[in-house]
Amino acid sequence: MGTSLVTKHVESSSMLSRAWKLLTSDPEVRALLRMSNVNAVKRLLYNDHGPVHAVIVSGSALEIFNILLESGIQPSSVMDGTVPGDEYARLIVLLAAYMHDIGNAVHRSNHEFAGALLAKGIMDRILPKVLERPYEEELIYNIEAEVMHAIYATSMNVDALTIEASIVKVADATDMAEGRARLPYSRGKTDIHAISALSIKRVDIDYGSHRPLRIRVEMKNPAGVFQIEKVLMPKINTSLIREYIEIVPVVLDAEEIHLDPIYP
Repeated sequence: MGTSLVTKHVESSSMLSRAWKLLTSDPEVRALLRMSNVNAVKRLLYNDHGPVHAVIVSGSALEIFNILLESGIQPSSVMDGTVPGDEYARLIVLLAAYMHDIGNAVHRSNHEFAGALLAKGIMDRILPKVLERPYEEELIYNIEAEVMHAIYATSMNVDALTIEASIVKVADATDMAEGRARLPYSRGKTDIHAISALSIKRVDIDYGSHRPLRIRVEMKNPAGVFQIEKVLMPKINTSLIREYIEIVPVVLDAEEIHLDPIYP
């Protein structure tokens, strides 16, 4: 999952295409994502929180959005009348997913809150170029509020109040393959955090068998279950999409060992 997954979702929408081009080329966004990695990777010796993570989460979030939408789950912003249609709800998900970690440029502590505030100024600048005229000026402020909430709600300790925020929150936690765990661990240190993080080989998002959304987690050894329990589950449990998700852990040993599915 990466740029190709984002492209798959944005290329069919002129509005999302404009948003993606503006986000990825904006000097402030690019600087904030680079500085997020300066703080997270260089200064704290944590895992990636920069542009690569932003792209992966954006693709995963849009994939989850489509699966849930096709399964009949409606976006909160549409149901509550804050935006006029599903395409605007997708825009909320894309903006929040790409910018959800920019607050790390300020500090790791409370980075979700800092990121929400930083995103406001960025959206003031780019949303008028993204939205198709004519539109009500209030629509911009509605989208900004929804995106700011989604960024803030990526914190494990904050309940997501919308489907869109829930999608971004869960997508954030799924970027844990090949040592990209969302539970920060110190590089070079051998403990359960590092061992479990490095055991995750692949995370796939697809349609489920018993619930709309399946998250399949392939791991080299059962230590990867620690990442599911400590990272993925807390994010799911503070979301509104808990009842729509099934988790399938798979241990890739001499032959695939399918552990019991997890139904949050």
